[in-house]
Amino acid sequence: MIKKALLAVVLTSFLAGCGYTTNTLLPPELDSIHVSNFVNKINPAAEVSDKRMSYTYWPGLENQITRAVIDGFIFDRHLEVKTEAKASMVLKGELVDYKQFPLSYDRSDNVEEMRTQITVNLELYDNTTKELIWSEKGFTGWSSYNLAGPNATTEAEGVRGAVQDIALRVVERVVEAW
Repeated sequence: MIKKALLAVVLTSFLAGCGYTTNTLLPPELDSIHVSNFVNKINPAAEVSDKRMSYTYWPGLENQITRAVIDGFIFDRHLEVKTEAKASMVLKGELVDYKQFPLSYDRSDNVEEMRTQITVNLELYDNTTKELIWSEKGFTGWSSYNLAGPNATTEAEGVRGAVQDIALRVVERVVEAW
């Protein structure tokens, strides 16, 4: 009797499940994507203002983001990366902001930890109908890195981490279709 009850509990838990799946939530006809080159909309000659206390620029950052997003889709394997003419969806992006700012200080007010923040605007199009599927402004990825101590790294490592973070988030946003 106890064995039957235990078996019933185990079977019920397997059948009830939480509904988690590793499949995409996109319709089956949207099975491929083309990632257009991200466009850098940051003005390196912009003036400092009360909204922006400093100005940060990283040359070629838009190319790093484009490559990381493409690599993210290849790694994810839910959507095949194709040329624009053959893809069922087209992702377009603009790099609109890149910031570096301190996160923590030591007792002498020296910066110990920095944050790199990258912000993009995104648009996803159905390539067969040319209709906008969704658009998102201010999509942000970030990374933190240490300037001192045994875990000290460089600004380039911070940028690389932020690029990887934003690429992961972009792929999730497209594939999960929330």
